[in-house]
Parts: sequence; structure tokens; C-alpha cells
Amino acid sequence: MSRDLRSIDQRLVVHPHATVGHPRPPVIFAEGEGARLRDAEGREYIDGTCGLWVCPVGHGRSELAAAARRQMERLEYYASFWDFSNGPSIELAERLVELAPPGVVRVFYTNGGSEGTETALKLARLAWHAQGRPERTVVLTRALAYHGVSYGALEATGLPPLKEGFGEMPAGFEELSVPYPLRGTTTDGLIAELEERIDAVGRDRIAAFIGEPVIGVGGMIPPHEDYWPRVQEVLRRHDILLILDEVVTGFGRTGAWFAAEHWGGIEPDLMITAKGLTSGYFPLGAVLIGERVAAMLDGVAFRHGFTYNGHATGCAVALENLAIIEREQLVERAARLGDRLLAGLAALERLPAVLEARGFGLMAGLELDIDDAGELADRIRDAGVIVRATGQKLVLSPPLVIAERDLDRIVEVIGDELARTQTRAAA
Repeated sequence: MSRDLRSIDQRLVVHPHATVGHPRPPVIFAEGEGARLRDAEGREYIDGTCGLWVCPVGHGRSELAAAARRQMERLEYYASFWDFSNGPSIELAERLVELAPPGVVRVFYTNGGSEGTETALKLARLAWHAQGRPERTVVLTRALAYHGVSYGALEATGLPPLKEGFGEMPAGFEELSVPYPLRGTTTDGLIAELEERIDAVGRDRIAAFIGEPVIGVGGMIPPHEDYWPRVQEVLRRHDILLILDEVVTGFGRTGAWFAAEHWGGIEPDLMITAKGLTSGYFPLGAVLIGERVAAMLDGVAFRHGFTYNGHATGCAVALENLAIIEREQLVERAARLGDRLLAGLAALERLPAVLEARGFGLMAGLELDIDDAGELADRIRDAGVIVRATGQKLVLSPPLVIAERDLDRIVEVIGDELARTQTRAAA
């Protein structure tokens, strides 16, 4: 049966980031529990990535299935456009405002991260338009950023290969350097660049600055400790909105409910969330709107929305998911296990192929002295551990419920395979 499914998949399904017409044989996952997965052939894996940073509470949670069933039996879905609403979406909005950094006062629902970026960009530009400043449309973004793959989100993304072949991208984006301590960046230099770009573009043309608190897909790169406070100071002085993309870092991943908390006093004007909001048990995201943007838009129609905005079942699942994170103290667990994971990975810096181990809560990365980490990730998977390759880097983001022995096993397998890996210089 699994061989038949594999054949059908290769014949019919176009996978994200795969080569059309030349698919690799798929790994067909059949079951999951906690941080463990089993494929259709019966092979077991430790999930070192949460799929795509998605499942803080782990796989196979019956509580979330039960929450979805209860809601579906009452009201599975109805539109939330205009003045229509439902109980779970209202309760979830209240909970999100409670959990968010200071100043968040409203919630707009989406189906995921790319839609969240599109929503935040439109809100920022509309806010300035509402103030009689329609020329303030430029968005400052950064190299190596990942904000999604829809058109506006893609242009905000700083990974050039993702843009190849799709024609002209939307205008109005200015790319800055990203904090990258290993590559010699300094906060002084990054702030000087930011100030210079604001002067060159003109502060009166700039709507917002968008950034991930910690670079995720681009290689799990934490910023300099003083980076975000100084960026916020510059933006406030120049009256520029701050959009934080917490799609990856939100809901406990960094050892705090939101990464913004790590640099006390960071108050985003807009914050994009998704992924961990439901642990992937339902497609749902939310853009959290700060007081300033809410005030700028007061009395303005926001002609924007998605069919499944505020989906009743998705919101019911999210409420139970957030309750699990709180009940099982997974935020605190992420901080503790993150220290353990980083210590294990740091020990691998003794290997010639490893340039640097990085960690921030229970997200981690290895920068490698190899041409491409893809083949290494395949070997690690063959040994029973799933990691993500991105260029010359390996990225890790396991479920927050992962057992310590499984966390240690991830490091052991990576170390074993790295020991067999030649560096670029040696090759």
C-alpha cells in the first residue's frame, strides 16, 4: 500500500520547493506521538524540526482532536466578515491580547504566516494613508529574512533564490543587513546603516520596518543583545512602525511566550503569529495590532480578509493548545531544554566541519564549513533524526515536549554524521 501511495504521490503531487516532474521518493508519515514520527514503512524518527517550526505541544494530542470535534459538532465554521462572529474567535482574541507584549489591543485572524505578512504590510500602509500620508509606503526589511512566499511577503523575504522566475516583484521595499555576529556585524554598524537608509529614502516615505526577532529559516541567527532595543529607538525617533514576525518564535519557542519579551520594553506596532498558535492541528494565524496602529485606523474600513478568518474550529483548537502550553509549563521547558541542546551542539564545534553552534530557547542551528547541508540532512534522516538544511546550515526546532534522551540522541546522530563529513577546504 505504501509503495502505491508513493507512486501516486510522485505522479500527481507537486510539493513545495521540489523540482516539478522530477520528484524524490516521498517519505510518507503515518503516525506521530510527542516528538516521535513513524512512516508508512514502519521506520521511526525523532522530529527535530516540528515539520516547519509548528508543533510545540507535539504530535498526537487527543485533547486537540477532542476540542476540534466538540466545536465541529456545534458549529464547524461560519464567515466572520462584517458583523458575523463566533465564540471561540472572541475568546481567543481576549487570550492573545493577555499573552502579547504590552500595547497590543486588537486581533486580525489569518490562515498562516504568509497571509499574516500580507495583512501587516497592508495595515501599516493603510494606517499612514488614513493619516493623510499616502506616500508612506516603503517597508524596510533585511537580508536572510523569511516572511512568506505570497508576493508582498516574498519581496519582504531576503532569500534571493525564492524569487527567481516569478517576474517583477512589488515595489516599495528596502533591504538592510541582518545581525550576523559570526560574519562580523556589530550593532553600531547595523544602526548606522539603518540611519543612513532612512536618510536616503526619506523618513516621510517609510511606513514600517519588518523583522524576525531571531532569524529562523535563514540559519537560526540570534541578534546582538542590544540590537532590538536600539532599532526600536531609531524607529520611534523617525516615526516608523515596527512589525515583528513572530511566526516562528511565538508561543514558547524561545523560552518566552513571544521573543520580544527577551529585550524588555520592545513593543511592536504589529506582530505576525501562526504555526505554534494551534501547534499545526489547524491552519490558523493572527496579526496582533498595537495601540498606535489601532488609533491611526480608527474609523477606517479595512477591506481585506480571507474566507476562513476566525474559523470557529481553528480558534477552539488554538484555545486548547494555549492551555496545554500553559498547563504543562512548556515555555519554561523550552528555556531549560534549549540550554541543554545548545550545550550539546557547542561540543560539536570541535569537529572541522562545524563553524558555530547557535541557540535561542529551543531553536538552534549549526553553521558548517561545507558546500550544502542537504546531503548531510539526508544522512541524518536515514539514521532516524529529522533536521532541516538551509544552505550551509542545519536548523533545529523540536517539539517543546521532547524527552531529554531524544534531544541528546539528536545531537549524537548529528555528531556522528558530521564526523564523516569533509569540509570545503579538505575537499
